[in-house]
Amino acid sequence: MNERNPQQPPIPPKTLIVPCRSLKPGAAFGWLRAGWSDFRNALGISLLYGLFVFLVSILVAFLAWKLGGFVLLLSALSGFIFVAPMLAFGLYAVSRQLCEGKTPKLAHTFRAIKRPLGNSMVYTLVLLVIFLLWARAGMMVQVFFPMGGEPDWGHVLTFLLIGSAVGSVFACVSFAASVFSLPMLANRDIDVITAVISSVNGTLRNKPAMFVWAMLICSLTGIGFLTAGLGLIVIIPWLAFATWHGYRAALDVSEWSKLPEEGSEQT
Repeated sequence: MNERNPQQPPIPPKTLIVPCRSLKPGAAFGWLRAGWSDFRNALGISLLYGLFVFLVSILVAFLAWKLGGFVLLLSALSGFIFVAPMLAFGLYAVSRQLCEGKTPKLAHTFRAIKRPLGNSMVYTLVLLVIFLLWARAGMMVQVFFPMGGEPDWGHVLTFLLIGSAVGSVFACVSFAASVFSLPMLANRDIDVITAVISSVNGTLRNKPAMFVWAMLICSLTGIGFLTAGLGLIVIIPWLAFATWHGYRAALDVSEWSKLPEEGSEQT
């Protein structure tokens, strides 16, 4: 039976929080520029993923309208922010390949999704629970503020204001938990709890910069919806790539091992 050498110093455990850097309030605009460069350098894969997100969005919107009408449709559209980061999970591998000077390949991207599959599935379940809670909360708003069969604009505005206030709570929690954790899970050998805690910590320590980033995400996603979802074909990949660059700028993950990849280097 092998025993550890008593003279060998123990290896201290890693902290549960990945160190974060201080970000300038306008840092997100630089992430968007870098993300747009990635989009152009991986145009085919980007458009393919964007088309997938568009089709999923149309399907969800159709089912929401059929099953719950106007109220459920609004809840589903506003809850899109909870699940969109997971839909773009594979795109983080594209930015990683570009950062390493490689030519992104679709097959490699699928393999990159499989490596952290366990952690990503756990996080998907968490996001799904948050989304379902938000959908239920949206239905409860309708109970307390009914709009009737033909609501006037006053009732619609009241519903939207109350629903937005309730949804903002869910959105803030989801945003803080996922903004840096998902790129980290796609890149480093790290557990879900550490990734989420680190993401929340990085968000809270850079409130001005993250507020700007959240507003940019909402604005661009809103443009995507105003174009009947067609704009999402470009916007979702663009935001995914920008998120990757935001994660690299905000967190110092050098102490965590990178997920194995052919010819990998620390990024």
